[in-house]
Amino acid sequence: MESTQPPSLSSQLLILQAEHRLLDIEIDRLQDFPYLDQLQLQRLKKQKLLLKQNIIRIKSALIPDLDA
Repeated sequence: MESTQPPSLSSQLLILQAEHRLLDIEIDRLQDFPYLDQLQLQRLKKQKLLLKQNIIRIKSALIPDLDA
């Protein structure tokens, strides 16, 4: 029987960071073309921003509270 536990926060963080880097490469590639697809570029940038927000959220969850 296979375990179906969700991935840990650190593994989620690594996955999101990899996706963020891939989106960065894709955005750079699209910007190199003079007739680029502006709508696609906007979608990729929005997706990249959402990934960055999730990365920040996970990083803050991994840092222990110092107030305790």
